Amino acid sequence: MRTWQVERRKRTRHLIELGGLIVKAGIVELTGDDRAVIYGALLWMADKLQSDQGEQARGIWTKLGEMAFEADRPPDAHNKSQPQRNQA
Repeated sequence: MRTWQVERRKRTRHLIELGGLIVKAGIVELTGDDRAVIYGALLWMADKLQSDQGEQARGIWTKLGEMAFEADRPPDAHNKSQPQRNQA
């Protein structure tokens, strides 16, 4: 496969994953799939990150995202050790 094809697939996968986050967060349902509202919210977020409150917002949003990812993780993903054998 050519280099440009590999890079194009990487970019496509990245964009799909980002779109998946919008869906996972419930934004599509909450906005009625209104692209103008979604885009406006993302522009507001970008503006917030560029402001003097950017680092504070980034910290809050990072913590919220980490907590949400952790809550979505299957219970068995927390313990990667070998399953315990029956001692009976």
